[in-house]
Amino acid sequence: MRYLFGMIFFIFSLPGFAGSQAGGTPQFPAEQIIHFSKQVEKTLAGKGARVAILARMGRPAAELPEGMHFTHVSFAVYSQVTTADGRKIPGYAIYNLYQNNARPDTSSLVQDFPVDFFAGVALLEAGVIIPSAELQQRLLVTIASPVYTALHDPHYSAIANPYTLGRQNCTEHTLDVINAAIYQTDDIRKIKAVEKKYYAAQPVKVSGLELALGSLFSAEITLSDQPGAPVTATFETLANYLKKYDEGSEMFIITPEP
Repeated sequence: MRYLFGMIFFIFSLPGFAGSQAGGTPQFPAEQIIHFSKQVEKTLAGKGARVAILARMGRPAAELPEGMHFTHVSFAVYSQVTTADGRKIPGYAIYNLYQNNARPDTSSLVQDFPVDFFAGVALLEAGVIIPSAELQQRLLVTIASPVYTALHDPHYSAIANPYTLGRQNCTEHTLDVINAAIYQTDDIRKIKAVEKKYYAAQPVKVSGLELALGSLFSAEITLSDQPGAPVTATFETLANYLKKYDEGSEMFIITPEP
């Protein structure tokens, strides 16, 4: 029985579980979420970011496997945002791959805004990667094109292997779009070849038995795309990748202002 409880805790602590879904139960007053969302937008705008990679914490850090901190990754794109009363104001639209609530082994591409993005977080903290100006321009073109949607695989796994096809999570989709922009291609097999060669994925540091049992208890955990020791894409490994291969990119953390 103790092992079963441990297994259930493991399932709920994976980055994709309750961290890559839209909405969620607010853990902070609405005023705090709105204020932090505006702080994030002001920070991005102050750095002149037209496109940034944005991450949030859907679960407390202590509940996440070793080497994993953020639970959901997306693109923040500077846009003309239409308000409820029809006004158009400058702001950031968030481009997400969200796990579907009703069918947790599937996902959808959803556009929302910073206040939606941070609505159900466990901690008001944002991870940010600002790519180089050249890569930002290429990302703008790619995100606005059919390539962005074409690279989406709706078969979701919380621990999707970024080197293989068949399953995908939010961070893997972000990585695929980035490489589509860098290499200006929509050929997913070419993109995967590049990722195998240059991208260092995060090992999933739990036992094979735990993962095998986890796949029995939870639809969003599968080993079907893991031919060897399981690995997945994370915000941290994505930051390391761009730091190494995208000169001029920067990564930082935003916490609430005092």
